[in-house]
Amino acid sequence: MAGCTRGLLWSRSRLSHHLTRMQQRGLVTREECADDARGSVVVLTPAGRRAIETAAPGHVAAVRRHLIDLLTPTEIDALGALTHRVVDHLGGRAPQPRHASEA
Repeated sequence: MAGCTRGLLWSRSRLSHHLTRMQQRGLVTREECADDARGSVVVLTPAGRRAIETAAPGHVAAVRRHLIDLLTPTEIDALGALTHRVVDHLGGRAPQPRHASEA
């Protein structure tokens, strides 16, 4: 669980408390981790999947209304490039150069 909390910037107790609440609502289950007896694997339940699918259209509409619709096509391109750099970095891949002259 330590790796998970690092990515979330949450304490172990906060993550555990949040997962317990989600478990009580039937959104996730916890299973034993085959690789680490101290850890557990959190599994999305069918009810959890339905909750995500129910929330998704409103979430997408809000992101569009409060972010995407405010940007110019050039800004959307820049946001896309930035997003790819961040995802590459988080995935342990070397980020692509920002400009062709940096290659």
